[in-house]
Amino acid sequence: MADEPAREWSDEQLKSDDLPKKDLINFIQDNAAHSFLIEHKLLGNIKNVAKTANKDQLIAAYIELFANKRFKGTEPVEEVTKQVKAVKIDEKPKEVKAEVADEGPPKFTKSTLKKGDKTNFPKKGNTVSCWYTGTLEDGTVFDTNIPPVARKKKQTKPLSFKVGLGKVIRGWDEGLLTMSRGETARLEIEPEWAYGKKGRPDSKIPPNAKLIFEVELVAVD
Repeated sequence: MADEPAREWSDEQLKSDDLPKKDLINFIQDNAAHSFLIEHKLLGNIKNVAKTANKDQLIAAYIELFANKRFKGTEPVEEVTKQVKAVKIDEKPKEVKAEVADEGPPKFTKSTLKKGDKTNFPKKGNTVSCWYTGTLEDGTVFDTNIPPVARKKKQTKPLSFKVGLGKVIRGWDEGLLTMSRGETARLEIEPEWAYGKKGRPDSKIPPNAKLIFEVELVAVD
């Protein structure tokens, strides 16, 4: 088992604007177990991770790392051995390459319109409930679940689904994992993480369309 690293920052320092996200990411990547990095989506190029992870998520991961002592060298040897054997036996170069390849920058950008509680962030498999409106770049609305009249009469319900499991387009899955309950955000999603080259003719979404969603995360279960 590896030596346990010393904690570099106090709670007050963690919350300070003087501590860059990249320093937090670098420390966690240098000291955390591989499985911990996967669970918290902190694997990969530091610049890319910094774009998708907000400061609060990184602080929570830092604190959890020390609370649960999941440092490098703490993963069960047998489990790691099984993973290595599985890769050797099941020689599928395309699949292995897909796992280790750097996808480049995230295929979406997020702008926070209204802050959430910064505490209840959904995790993969959680059920989330959202109000949303989707538009094309020219402002054309192609989908919404909040018609003004229906919402006033409470005749509609938020869209609910299990996040992170491919139930929706990838831009939604990835974007919602960065939001906290009560937050409203604008997600601008590139075609690769939306409906791609085919588009979605039945919803009037053309091929290679960039989609813009205004999403309100109203519940995380």
